[in-house]
Amino acid sequence: MCSLASLLARRSDNTGHLKTDNGSDMNIYDAILVIEDDEDIRQMICDILEEEGYDTLQAANGLEGISVLKKHPDIGLIVTDLLMPEKEGLETITEIRKDYPMLKILAISGGGICIPESYLSLAKAMGADATLCKPFGSRELLNAISNLGR
Repeated sequence: MCSLASLLARRSDNTGHLKTDNGSDMNIYDAILVIEDDEDIRQMICDILEEEGYDTLQAANGLEGISVLKKHPDIGLIVTDLLMPEKEGLETITEIRKDYPMLKILAISGGGICIPESYLSLAKAMGADATLCKPFGSRELLNAISNLGR
């Protein structure tokens, strides 16, 4: 699992935004929903995204995330952990993909007792558009989001 200190230590100035014709930054998504059961990691991800001009919404598990998604049709991207209580990430991805097939999903995981790559491979197979292995830095997060917008 990613620690708050490792995320802070790896922060960068990379924007992860697309550029307009005149060179100014352009947000790719109206809003990003971050679903993560670890409050410190969830807040850190939101802080990184908000510093880059993204609007964020938060949920502590998949059940809460689905509820937030239904109330906010402006969400364009979901960043979801895989190992969570209530409704875990793979089940959440499957439900989102069924009800919101065009919505972009970035799955994140530190793996728990298994190798994180195995969970992330499953997430890709279940419909995640991209994956990131914890710990990751702000540059990796922002690049993944930027790449999803292409």
